[in-house]
Amino acid sequence: MGESERKRAGLYLGITGVVIVVVSLFFMLGPPKLLAKSDQADFCVSCHVMEAEYQAWSHTGAHRRKQCVDCHLPNETLGAHYVWKAIDGLKDVFFFYSGMVPERIELTVHGEKVLQKNCVRCHATTVSLMDTERKCWSCHRRVSHQRSGAIETL
Repeated sequence: MGESERKRAGLYLGITGVVIVVVSLFFMLGPPKLLAKSDQADFCVSCHVMEAEYQAWSHTGAHRRKQCVDCHLPNETLGAHYVWKAIDGLKDVFFFYSGMVPERIELTVHGEKVLQKNCVRCHATTVSLMDTERKCWSCHRRVSHQRSGAIETL
């Protein structure tokens, strides 16, 4: 590889890196307030096939003051929150646009772990003397979207 070819390859690599950074910053910081909007339950239900879950959430007591991301995304660190927000968001977009949305939406193993950690985090004082390995929703059945509000099913 000659000197001019190396310079050209370096230039292309540099331009590619700049484009990746600019596109990443655009999606992180713009369009205006997209990141903030995507934390709202109205955003989640606008694109998902989650009308039943949304209706159940909107009819549940104290948790209706929380957003989907408060329970369903890791909240220990900002980095983990945004990484999993991107992963879960891309997964949801794939299932929605491919038409492969399951008839009954259920938590993944990772989702169960995240949800459990968030229950314990929010209710730390209450559960400080309890076994926090047991899934909170095994006793608090009305917390799950299927067994709460106006759409009590199972």
